[in-house]
Amino acid sequence: MQWHIRCRWEAKRSSGSVSRAPLSRIENGHGVASGPPRLGSTVGLIGVGGKTDRTGMSRDNSHENDGDTGTVIVTKARSKTKRPNMYRVLLLNDDYTPIGFVVHVLERFFQKNQEDATRIMLHVHHHGVGECGVFTYEVAETKVTQVMDFARKHQHPLQCVMEKK
Repeated sequence: MQWHIRCRWEAKRSSGSVSRAPLSRIENGHGVASGPPRLGSTVGLIGVGGKTDRTGMSRDNSHENDGDTGTVIVTKARSKTKRPNMYRVLLLNDDYTPIGFVVHVLERFFQKNQEDATRIMLHVHHHGVGECGVFTYEVAETKVTQVMDFARKHQHPLQCVMEKK
């Protein structure tokens, strides 16, 4: 959202110098807003043809008379949320773990249906490794731990690892 601040500068002459006091209103594109952006938020000031005064507002110095106006556009900086790194959870082939147990693990921990679990199991059997899913670090780490603990509990040497995608 961009805030448009329209300022009217009140010029007062005293002892040969001009001092200015800003009279402003703030518009948010739908009429006059109730106030400036929240305190503590990051804003950028873009002035039109002038210097910045000590209030942090840019003023138009092209006219020095009583009715001059300047426009300041205040933009609120929004930080982009960074996407989390993703990790692949992989099952490794071994000659001792029964294929039925591998299918059961895929159904239980990776919510695969019978057909998908069988397809992944056969891929692991033929290629030595198969991808069970892609998750954020914490989820992938939890799934690997659950599968390894479950395999140990049932006395199978099934190996499950994760790698950064």
